[in-house]
Amino acid sequence: MMVVRYIFFAIISTIVNLFFQWLSFFLYSGFLSLYLAMFFGTLAGLVLKYILDKKYIFFHETKGAKDNTKKFMLYSLMGVFTTFIFWGFEIGFDYAFESENAKYLGAIIGLAIGYVVKYTLDKKFVFKD
Repeated sequence: MMVVRYIFFAIISTIVNLFFQWLSFFLYSGFLSLYLAMFFGTLAGLVLKYILDKKYIFFHETKGAKDNTKKFMLYSLMGVFTTFIFWGFEIGFDYAFESENAKYLGAIIGLAIGYVVKYTLDKKFVFKD
């Protein structure tokens, strides 16, 4: 059942990420807009995924604001590598294909791979017992 929850939360976080990217493109489509959109999408997806993973995947209860901040920072650090995977696929698809939606397909593939890797890192380093 945990795998189903994790997949469901990954899908929800991906949708939030892509929505914030779309919103960013809607508001600004100039110089470096892809990178700006990826940043805002990543940030929105990261915060949501942290809350869902902490509470419903790893059932972790923090011992106050300081502990929660420390966990979030460690969770974010583990996400750096997986973010490069996600961004690499999105940028690669954006440049390789001439379709406007190619970047979103690359993002979905990159996020899916990244979330599999991230689960392993989070279990081993962030929410270890």
